[in-house]
Amino acid sequence: MAREAYHKALKDVQDEVIKMADRVGKALKDSIEALKQRDLETSKRIIREDIVINKMRFDIEDKCLLLIATQQPMAVDLRILAAVINIITDLERIGDHAEGIAKINIAIGEDSLVKPLVDIPKMGEKGLSMLERCMKAFVDRDIESARQICNEDDEVDALYDQIYGELLLIMIENPKTIQGATYLIWTAHNLERTADRVTNIAERIVFMVTGKMEEMNVSKY
Repeated sequence: MAREAYHKALKDVQDEVIKMADRVGKALKDSIEALKQRDLETSKRIIREDIVINKMRFDIEDKCLLLIATQQPMAVDLRILAAVINIITDLERIGDHAEGIAKINIAIGEDSLVKPLVDIPKMGEKGLSMLERCMKAFVDRDIESARQICNEDDEVDALYDQIYGELLLIMIENPKTIQGATYLIWTAHNLERTADRVTNIAERIVFMVTGKMEEMNVSKY
């Protein structure tokens, strides 16, 4: 492969990562909106389309491995490909969390939610914002933004703690709400894990640029 073709292939891989992140972000946003609106059809679509996200991950990984095997990239290029393989794994997991929320919505079915959704959408908005800014940092090679995004994970953890405490009180006061409250705890947990996945991606961006692997803002969960 000529060097010009190689660099184009490397850029194409990175472009495909952005496309995958966009699709994952949409799935996450739609899953929360479907829960709010009690929209079961949208949840079913998210579950069906998760296979597309999985395929994107494996296609990108195959291209990375092919470039590593055939082009023997050095230094920065090798770090980019290594980072991409890890980033798409976390993106695929975020897609799984969106699918998990969709499955919870279907499990709740026609039942009413045990409490209005206030902080869960806030968690979703924060996680989505972190993801979008993280991918911009990936494109811009902006390690300072990546580090800042890692610090924001604490805000998501605090929202999770608040939601967990409120739902626990609801269950104690009315045991009939236990199943419904548990569904919302699971939803919040999916969103808390989403922010952790974004933190992983940010760490890989720092590695990609600096060559140093740093574990930032270690989650207490």
